Amino acid sequence: MCGIIGCVGREDETLDVLVHGLSKLEYRGYDSAGVALSGDRVDVCKKSGKIADLRGALESREIGGAAGIGHTRWSTHGPPTDANAHPHLDCTGDVAVVHNGIIENYQSLRDELVSAGHSFQSDTDTEVVPHLIEDALADGADHEAAVREAIAQLEGSYAVAVVLSGDDTIYAARNDSPLVLGLGEDAYYLASDVPAFRDHTDQVIYLADGEFATLHADGWHVSDVDGDEVEKTVDTVEWDPEETGKSGYDHFMLKEIHEQPRAIRQCLRGRVDELTGSVDIGDLGDLSPTGVQFVACGTSYHAALYGAQLLRDAGIPAQTFLASEYATAPPPIGDALVVGVTQSGETADTLSALREARKRGARTMTVTNTVGSTAARECDHALYIRAGPEIGVAASKTFASQLTALNLFSLGTTRTSDSREIIGALRDLPSNIQAILDESNAEAVAETYVDSGAYFFIGRGLQYPVALEGALKMKEITYKHAEGFAAGELKHGPLALVTDDTPVFAVVTGDGEMARKTIGNVKEVEARDAPVVAVTDGQSDVERYADAVLEVPETHPQAAAMLANVQLQLVSYHVADKLGRSIDKPRNLAKSVTVE
Repeated sequence: MCGIIGCVGREDETLDVLVHGLSKLEYRGYDSAGVALSGDRVDVCKKSGKIADLRGALESREIGGAAGIGHTRWSTHGPPTDANAHPHLDCTGDVAVVHNGIIENYQSLRDELVSAGHSFQSDTDTEVVPHLIEDALADGADHEAAVREAIAQLEGSYAVAVVLSGDDTIYAARNDSPLVLGLGEDAYYLASDVPAFRDHTDQVIYLADGEFATLHADGWHVSDVDGDEVEKTVDTVEWDPEETGKSGYDHFMLKEIHEQPRAIRQCLRGRVDELTGSVDIGDLGDLSPTGVQFVACGTSYHAALYGAQLLRDAGIPAQTFLASEYATAPPPIGDALVVGVTQSGETADTLSALREARKRGARTMTVTNTVGSTAARECDHALYIRAGPEIGVAASKTFASQLTALNLFSLGTTRTSDSREIIGALRDLPSNIQAILDESNAEAVAETYVDSGAYFFIGRGLQYPVALEGALKMKEITYKHAEGFAAGELKHGPLALVTDDTPVFAVVTGDGEMARKTIGNVKEVEARDAPVVAVTDGQSDVERYADAVLEVPETHPQAAAMLANVQLQLVSYHVADKLGRSIDKPRNLAKSVTVE
């Protein structure tokens, strides 16, 4: 949610860098955008709507400055209006602030400031910050001290960036909301995520909670809440800036679906030995958990359900909890491990659940895509999925990489008789997915059912999380009603909703007992005239009961679920495309949910 960009040292190019950086952050979700540049004065331009609207407003303005900050806002306090867009100013117009997160004590601070004579122009919680800085300056504090004094009064989650008139410095601080510095040859950058400045540098520093940064044309400095210098490690971003482009695809999501073979290869590289049937997952050590609790949200929750099933099948007790509900979950038992699955490593609910687990004395691990993220820093262990940047709001390749990483986690902490077979199936995943991408008839299926009133997705065992994810994709990008069910639950209520206008996507792979039972469920909906789309490897005879078939290659059951997922992604994509939806930036959704 929301995006921050800052730049200092680019002289006349600052504005262009800011606007370009904001365009790279559109995937996070937003409903307004703005910039502020500081020189002899602070110039601000902000607009509700899209970045194109901001560009239009800037055409009639002449603004400039040596240091600048920009922001894309996701509305929390107040509707998306020009006044509520960031940056926000103090009464004098000399202080401009952008902010991600939620300031929990903003109302009491605002009441005090209004009583002291301050005038507010917006409904936002953010606007208290420039006024707090204004008061500190009036009391004689220098710029840095004034910003620090204001930050010290905030409660809640925040990533804050500040510029002031007559000052070519950007001041920034974070608490429970990500900020990363970019170190260029002759300029310095600040952002909520690396893609905002990756075109300019691959050298980055990830700020930790409680840290305070200053950036100016001559360098940068990071300190703690007491002002003491903090030594920071400079990391190199491995992925190329070209990876954040569409590469000729109509949408980022379609590009990222097609990147799944490469993403899985990256996840597997150097971690599996097919000859010995062994897995090496880096420096995780010998975890040997007596039990595992997974915590996650959204798509990552579906990945966690899949991971828990893998561990249970291997004899390790495992549970999955929605991170937002973990506070009421039973405490970890014995030497249990709590695993937070989070693509960004910054998901607020998941971070809160992991912190609760640590309070309960549990060891923690994160499965994440983001090196240097809060989850990676705070957990005892981190397993990186190596998917590369994902721009589309609806997760695609990161889900595939999460499932791959969770297979590695299961193989690395347990031993089963078919480990070597599973590793072989994982090795074949990229080529099998590529075969689906090359041959899928998902677009034709989408054309047939694009006008349906609702969509059901069913599966059993490892196919159940895939059914849930298929339904979520359909909801996210088509805005159509879709539900995923464990196949056996259809007759316990949802069957009442099945009509001839409700296509049922049935994931049926293999020819074992679960496949046979799911075919029984398929017959139930067929008897009620519902169209059936079978996602199958052809080992069962489900095709004879289906109106359409989406084929997947025959493989090990653990990999079969991952192949079925690709077909469901393609169906949702093509339905959304035919409906003319905003596929990469669905309404009301954000890529990274950094507030609870």
